[in-house]
Amino acid sequence: MKVFRLFFFSSIILFAFAESSLSQTASKAATTGKTPVIVIPGITGSTLYNKKTNKEVWFKLTRPKDDDIRLPIGPDLAKNRDLLEPKDIIRGVKIASFLPEIEIYERLIHSLKQNGYREATFEQPGGNGHQDAFYVFPYDWRRDNVENARLLIKRIEKLKGELRRPNLKFNIIAHSMGGLIARYAAMYGDADIPNGNPVPTWAGSRDMDKIFMLGTPNDGSILALRASLGGASVMSFVSIPAIQNFTRYDAFTSPSLLQLLPSNEGLMIYDENFKRLPIDIYDPNTWDEYDWSVWDDPGFQTEFSETEQKVAKSYFTAALNRAKRFQQALRSSNGAKIPVSFYVIGGDCKDTINSAILLWDDRRDHWETVIRPKAFVRSDGTRVTEAEVKTKLSDKGDGTVSLKSLVMDSVPQEERDKFMPITGGMFQCEDHTKLVQNSDIQQKLFGLLNQQ
Repeated sequence: MKVFRLFFFSSIILFAFAESSLSQTASKAATTGKTPVIVIPGITGSTLYNKKTNKEVWFKLTRPKDDDIRLPIGPDLAKNRDLLEPKDIIRGVKIASFLPEIEIYERLIHSLKQNGYREATFEQPGGNGHQDAFYVFPYDWRRDNVENARLLIKRIEKLKGELRRPNLKFNIIAHSMGGLIARYAAMYGDADIPNGNPVPTWAGSRDMDKIFMLGTPNDGSILALRASLGGASVMSFVSIPAIQNFTRYDAFTSPSLLQLLPSNEGLMIYDENFKRLPIDIYDPNTWDEYDWSVWDDPGFQTEFSETEQKVAKSYFTAALNRAKRFQQALRSSNGAKIPVSFYVIGGDCKDTINSAILLWDDRRDHWETVIRPKAFVRSDGTRVTEAEVKTKLSDKGDGTVSLKSLVMDSVPQEERDKFMPITGGMFQCEDHTKLVQNSDIQQKLFGLLNQQ
């Protein structure tokens, strides 16, 4: 997202719905008895406030001088905390007083209300509590996804206790990284990643019925690597049209970003001859070997304190290992029937970067990682055009998450069905950040939500 776009808008188009279409959809929806819904945004899709000053830090066009989006770093990831806390999902962004507000999740919220749902909060569920209600789940998107999945389960369980509805279940609408949080929560409930080979208990299924994943990178995204290498100048996983700096050093401190990396099975990195390279992206030595490590940057010593420099490698090793374990946990099975239903929703026509090329630069004695299409000359003097590179790097998707990642194409279906069987899918020509705004997608989504 040079401007923060880790899964962001590359262009801004506002959607308007015809009132007749909305009213028609609303009239078909039941007015009572609908399963309550929880909306989980994607990475960067929640506001962050300084809980001491109560100043909004994210999303702001300019970063406050006394606030930093970076997390502290150290090998104990759970202790790397600062004063920022989430307050709400990002409903819209006001770029300037003379411009209209840019809708992010507001259109989805509006459509939920038009379809007979009322907004409630985990803290104040209101009169009938669960009745036809929807809740939003803001979270600190910089932090570990397992931590946020456990927080989600804690809030649901507390709410069910207050409502005295122990058997109540929720439908989940999850965008982008939010789908990974929902999947883990369903598989493990309020439990950390088990030691050894993780085996899901599906403890979260007592809280969840259907999980709708919109543009979720179930097999990761090469854009997470691109963001780690280039910072805000290369981000595009997110939910808002960012005009805020988010550097490579900021990205370094965010464990959730590493948890968006492709699995080794799904990782597509080629040499100059387009031959796939056997790379373990979760091995810290790989990052050193291919000049990806942040501590080799000229600016590392000025960007991080002496204390941070001493723990940088141990922190990164821990964060990479955590990301690998997270991937393993999401791909594990207990051999039993899956007690929740998964639906995948995504784009299927946009050119979407899902690969990288490694080129050796003799002049700089350095590896160059190509993730944006560009022409280059092979070591034998053969010229490769930008169009050829684009064809190799791109696949179909929503411009951010490839269709292959959404449906986890690198895993044979019979294996994938053991941990993420797909009950249904919707694929449409749409951008990543507009999946939640698209009227056709919403109409189909509400139809599925209302099915018993």
